[in-house]
Amino acid sequence: MDIFQLVGLDKPDISVLSDEFLAEVRDLPQKNVAVELLRKLIDDQIRATLRKNVVQSRKLSEMLEKSVHEYENRSVETAIIIEELIRTAQEVREAVGRGEKLGLSEAEVAFYDALAENESARQVMADEDLRKIASELVVKIRENVTIDWSLKESVRARMRAQIKRILRKYHYPPDRREEATNLVLMQAEQICRMVSGEA
Repeated sequence: MDIFQLVGLDKPDISVLSDEFLAEVRDLPQKNVAVELLRKLIDDQIRATLRKNVVQSRKLSEMLEKSVHEYENRSVETAIIIEELIRTAQEVREAVGRGEKLGLSEAEVAFYDALAENESARQVMADEDLRKIASELVVKIRENVTIDWSLKESVRARMRAQIKRILRKYHYPPDRREEATNLVLMQAEQICRMVSGEA
């Protein structure tokens, strides 16, 4: 059953989630349908456009899950949940367009977010350094990823070593926290999957 047709809305281009469409959903008389509609659209948008970006995908998915959990537990009114979901949809839309604003490709933004997730990196390193590292990581991955990279542990180990070498070159992370490096490596694996056509 087409839920959009059921509530009398045109099926949106989920890559947009425009303010006009969100206003239409906000004004639906069937508030529970509006919540489910927004949840599905936001989830689809996160999966479709932010799957390359580990940090943004995780952050926005957590926001969505928190709102849905509150709704399911009936701990807040449906109208409040709709407003929270609309804010989440707007954040998803902004996250999708960040690359253009920063002058970075989608893959570079994903690395930038992973690099900037480390508190000491944000405090100590210049924004331009984080951008430079992100760009260099993307170049290195594109140069070295192969179709069968995930099948051969030696290829994956070489890729991880090259990524760690780039991070050491820029003294990242400044606090030497291993989880910061692991997050960048996780992001690299996601980009490798995308570049090699696995995801």
